Amino acid sequence: MRLRARRVKGSAQQYPHDMGDGVAPEELAAVQAGGALVVDIRPVEQRRRDGELPGADDAERRVVLVCNEGYGSSLAAHTLQQLGLVNATDLCGGYQAWLAVRG
Repeated sequence: MRLRARRVKGSAQQYPHDMGDGVAPEELAAVQAGGALVVDIRPVEQRRRDGELPGADDAERRVVLVCNEGYGSSLAAHTLQQLGLVNATDLCGGYQAWLAVRG
């Protein structure tokens, strides 16, 4: 895991981040226009108090993850649930199960 500096309101903050470069706030609209799914995981109370993030889905949207055989997507769905995406789930058996049902 690497640490990268993140600018927050004019100050540098260190935090663990291993998912590549984050999206800068001024780039968010362009990233959304390019098709990115943005999910606002803030509690509903914070969204009511501070306002909605334009174009973002909330954490109550159903998200179905798919891996090859269901193991990796199950772990990822569990992690998303812990982060607040309460309706995150996975495709049982993954792509291979879906392919078998398709015939």
